[in-house]
Parts: sequence; C-alpha cells; structure tokens
Amino acid sequence: MPVGDSILVLAALVGQPRTFGPEGQPSTYFRRPVEGRVVVGPLGIEGDQPADLAVHGGVDKAIHHYPYDHYATIAAERPEHARVFDYGYGVFAENVAAAGWTEWDVCIGDRFLLGTAEVELSQGRSPCWKLGHRFRDPSMVEDVVRTRRSGWYYRVIRPGTFGEGDSLRLVGRPHPQWPVARAFGILVAGDDDPDGAAELAAMPELGRAWVKRAEARAGAAVRRESLKK
Repeated sequence: MPVGDSILVLAALVGQPRTFGPEGQPSTYFRRPVEGRVVVGPLGIEGDQPADLAVHGGVDKAIHHYPYDHYATIAAERPEHARVFDYGYGVFAENVAAAGWTEWDVCIGDRFLLGTAEVELSQGRSPCWKLGHRFRDPSMVEDVVRTRRSGWYYRVIRPGTFGEGDSLRLVGRPHPQWPVARAFGILVAGDDDPDGAAELAAMPELGRAWVKRAEARAGAAVRRESLKK
C-alpha cells in the first residue's frame, strides 16, 4: 500500500490487571473500548496498565493493534469459538481496533499518524498461553503461528490523542520488503531464512525483543554452516 493510505479507528481500548490465569495469574487481557479520545504517551495509552512489563508494554510495545478483519475469518474457521466474538472489540487484548490492513499489508518500521499521535510499527505480537486461555483452547496459539495473524505493536514517536473515528494514516515506509507476516514467520514460526534473520537483526526499527530473536536465528545459521565445513 502506498504512503498516504489510511483506515479508520473502530475503537481505542484500555484495561487494568485482573485475575486471569488458571493459577490466579494477573493479566490485562480484558480491554474494553473507551468513549471519546485517549491520551498516548511514550509508554502507551493513559489508563491502560499491562500486568507484566517483561512481556507486554514498555517503549517498544506501547500500543497493541489487532486487525478486526480477522474476527469474522476466525469465527468462520473455528465455529466452536464464534460466541467469543460476540463480546465485540478486544477479544485479542488489543488497544487499537481497525479494519482494512493485516499483517501482510503493514511492515516493520512503518510510521503512522494515529489521530494526533505519531507511532512506529516495532514488531509483531508473539502469542502465548493467554490466548489459549481466553478461548479455552490451547490450539488457538498454534493457529496464530500457522496463519501469521499475530497483530503488531507500536512505539510512540510523538505523543497525542486518538479515538473512534480517527484515521490511522501511513506516513513512512523504510522497509517495504518486511511485512509483519514475513518477520513473524522467521522469528516465531521458524521459517528457514538465515539471510532474512540477519537483516532483521540489523534493523534499527525492530523491537529489542525481536532483535534478540533475530540475532539468535542468524547466529544459529552461522553455527550450522560452520559445522558443515
């Protein structure tokens, strides 16, 4: 998609930690839409508090976006879970609900105007047990890995505000060869692409957590080649 393209924000969502896991683990998985506009700062949306900053949140993962496009697709593919989508936005714990772009359309390093804020796509989201717990079905994690329907994270370049009905507009694309789905395939799904892993490891826009994954993938490939000699 060309620079200048935009889609509409369907909802801005926030949440607070609450008991979620089978052993009482806290999580902010249940996010709900906010009326009006939300304030965006370097660590995310005011009023939104991730439960574990070692996993979610922080500068590289300040805002989570999940394509609303996937809701109907997943409900059709997995009718046993269709009722979960009756809850509306927030089924995947996203902060931004919008339709029109998926992981094959947006790229690592893309810059967007989100309302009056400027954000940068830093990495995809790696699925964990919480997704399986939400659906009461651990195989949902495998589905995300297989389909690359991961969603993605933004870091905040310039604070601002946004809300339902605002535009999300692409204003910069330094790495058009790196859609989120491709990077996710290498760093999470295990696609064999050592050159791609090395390129990702050197990408300044990539979130630190995924840089470490890329370095590990690239290093493993180098070690395999050395053993062949």
